[in-house]
Amino acid sequence: MECDEKLVRFRQAHLNPFNKQPGQGQHDQEAGDDLSCRDSLLGLSHGDPMFQCSERVMDLGLAEDHFSRPVGLFLASDIQQLRQAIEECKQVILELPEHSERQKDAVVRLIHLRLKLQELKDPSEDEPNIRVLLEHRFYKEKSKSVKQTCDKCNTIIWGLIQTWYTCTGGVPSEARQCDYTGLYYCGNCHWNDLAIIPARVIHNWDFEPRKVSRCSMRYLALMVSRPVLKLREINPLLFNYVEELVEIRKLRQDILLMKPYFITCKEAMEARLLLQLQDRQHFVENDEMYSLQDLVDIQAGRLSCSLAEIHTLFAKHIKLDCERCQAKGFVCELCKEGDVLFPFDSHTSVCTDCSAVFHRDCYYDNSTTCPRCARLSLRKQSLFRGPSAEEQA
Repeated sequence: MECDEKLVRFRQAHLNPFNKQPGQGQHDQEAGDDLSCRDSLLGLSHGDPMFQCSERVMDLGLAEDHFSRPVGLFLASDIQQLRQAIEECKQVILELPEHSERQKDAVVRLIHLRLKLQELKDPSEDEPNIRVLLEHRFYKEKSKSVKQTCDKCNTIIWGLIQTWYTCTGGVPSEARQCDYTGLYYCGNCHWNDLAIIPARVIHNWDFEPRKVSRCSMRYLALMVSRPVLKLREINPLLFNYVEELVEIRKLRQDILLMKPYFITCKEAMEARLLLQLQDRQHFVENDEMYSLQDLVDIQAGRLSCSLAEIHTLFAKHIKLDCERCQAKGFVCELCKEGDVLFPFDSHTSVCTDCSAVFHRDCYYDNSTTCPRCARLSLRKQSLFRGPSAEEQA
């Protein structure tokens, strides 16, 4: 009797899942439909301890489900089911203890679900494992036992949870000519960028953008504001056909004549008048060098207006606002009439030897002699001769 009673109690405590009453199985099946569907989508087996009731936990390994699906095998076949599984997997991750093994397993399952969803979103009919990017063909690699590192970040690629691609060669494309270098490039090095070609501007005054390679595009962008073009040597005839260039050259020459006034004027230095040309510093250094941006602005009409305004500002300071600069003017020694003259006035001429300023008409009428040069020459001769006999007596 005691043995029979112990056997009955043992059977009551350890239920056999195959011994169910006629209505009991259907009721249990309906109650576990939601849990089974959720587990099938997430790839979770009923053998996991967190998904079992405490009263069914058995010893001797009977609680393990040896027929569960392996990790990575999902029953979800469409995008909608995968999205639902991803959301439920996120909720499971939040409910699990942080940094636990079960949470890590759930994260791995979430990564697999997202990869599966990405594959369904971007299918390739002809070559599902080939992707083309920047004229290169990348082949999708499968999981391998060997370690693979990323060629960009140099980190290890985990084959179980990450997908990587290997370049199998470039895609054949048409050769593209660079209008700047005249060379041919592939589609990866030539993106049909448009740029103004300096040679076409200097020789033909042509500002139409042309197709250039990537390296030429970067180089032209770097050199566009640098004064490296000496027009008088490359194409001096350009000044005969472009009137704006002649005007700009005259303004630059006048500014160079004004520069000595500002350097020796305290008020001009305090007002920092020369900083009006800080974007084009070469304009206060010479009148020969141009940048490509200067030529573009000349063709558009922007440089002539801005430089004329600066020229007017400089002339106003020297001739009207500053008494010190006014005192450095010249009186025509040929006619000794008229107002004070400055070398940048339009009706004046400057002696190339002594920099004296005269009226233009007076200077050309007496071009053989310059009073100041003659005076300086006599002074030098008297210094070399020494004192005369009468002066010594």
